Amino acid sequence: MFGLQGLRVLVTASTRGIGRGVAEVLLSEGARVVINGRSTESVEKAVAELRGRGEVHGIAADITVRDDVERLVEEAAGLLGGLDAVVYVAGPPRPGVFEELGLEDWEYGVRLLVLSAVWTAFYALPYLKQSSRPGLVYVTSIATKEPVEGLTLSNALRVAVHGLVKTLSRELARYGVRVNAVMPGYIMTDRVRQIAEARAAKEGRSPEEVLRDIARTIPLGRLGEPREVGYLVAFLLSPYAGYITGASIPVDGGLLRSVF
Repeated sequence: MFGLQGLRVLVTASTRGIGRGVAEVLLSEGARVVINGRSTESVEKAVAELRGRGEVHGIAADITVRDDVERLVEEAAGLLGGLDAVVYVAGPPRPGVFEELGLEDWEYGVRLLVLSAVWTAFYALPYLKQSSRPGLVYVTSIATKEPVEGLTLSNALRVAVHGLVKTLSRELARYGVRVNAVMPGYIMTDRVRQIAEARAAKEGRSPEEVLRDIARTIPLGRLGEPREVGYLVAFLLSPYAGYITGASIPVDGGLLRSVF
């Protein structure tokens, strides 16, 4: 459907959640995919579960460590014979309001959400420049458009990635590298379940009640699924999005109220 047959793609933080949904969609479209997680156990488990869907490889690496990111990109390119595209996904930082966070949380958050995004582009760029259909997609959050209560680190730090996306889209256009961002809203992942459980504990309610309340704030009346983010990523990597670069697109069921 999207014309991704044989596309060589690295998806970071993809053993579960949104990254896993992205990998599943790309595999279903015929892409050759390398997935990534922190632990060897989680990577091997995910690869075993995905193997019947297409060509999939796994590499354990911590994207908050620069040397790990360099190794991840090099090994992925070695497994696939190069890279055509990278989908950057990062796990969530610690939730909390400003006064609940320590300086160590901010330092780790910068490595997790900002430096890892820079390192990924830095090490992947030589391979993308050699590709005939290069693409770089950053998966961030709607928090970059409208701050989410209780997610101070995400609200503050993910904005920097969008500055990077817009800048790279202009600087790398001469090589044909298209750079875009996807902003998920409430997607049914372990992270959202944890948020629901935390709110439920504070309010003396069940997590299911909290999830129903969240769904009522979304115009489409439900939470999204990881594969729905994957479909947008697949489109952005496809020839159909050949004239789209520097865009930041929400996948949120209409939750964002901003016009731009």
